[in-house]
Amino acid sequence: MKTPQDIVLHHLNNSRSQRILWLLEEMGVAYTVKHYQRDAKTNLAPAELKQVHALGRSPVLTDGTLVLAESGAIIEYLTETYAPQFKPSSPEALIQYRFWLHFAEGSLMPPLVARLVLGKAREKAGPFFIKPIVNKLVDGIIAAYYGPNLEQSLQYVNAHLANNEWFAGDALSGADFQMSFPLEAMQGRVGKGLYPHIDAFVQKIHAREAYQRGLEKGGKYAYA
Repeated sequence: MKTPQDIVLHHLNNSRSQRILWLLEEMGVAYTVKHYQRDAKTNLAPAELKQVHALGRSPVLTDGTLVLAESGAIIEYLTETYAPQFKPSSPEALIQYRFWLHFAEGSLMPPLVARLVLGKAREKAGPFFIKPIVNKLVDGIIAAYYGPNLEQSLQYVNAHLANNEWFAGDALSGADFQMSFPLEAMQGRVGKGLYPHIDAFVQKIHAREAYQRGLEKGGKYAYA
């Protein structure tokens, strides 16, 4: 198995890179965190991140000369290269593992992000006589598309967790790291109490010592 060389996580506050911090702590490997802060006005990543990867987004992982973006790709690289214990071996669990790795960003995050963006549009609408029009438009878009899609996805996740301790098999895996951020973000936007099994899952991972160490290294995180 390859030995970690110079792993650096380029970490943006309140971002998907928090789940990579958690994974690295669970792995117990040596790594460095380079911190970046969102722009106070735009909430976007700073331009310095583009010096690491052309997309200028977080997370970005560097390992020696390798530069890798996208949470799912980073999780797969780390588990396959350094931590095979976090990739299921049974065919059934492996199917679930791959499904949840893609579901997190393919199905769950888009409506969450859309609701966030639409909420920002609602807050910034002006002058005052425009607000009712914007509110009606936003409500219509959410009710027609993003709301039902998000509800269906969350019910599906909640039902899965009702019968499974982890997302892929009986042990913690890369799928759990990948799914952690959208579920934390959901709680931050929608709140707790509507999906008890999701609530229990998030509470369980937050109680892990490795997760807490990741919080300490990452700094303030709005979703924990």
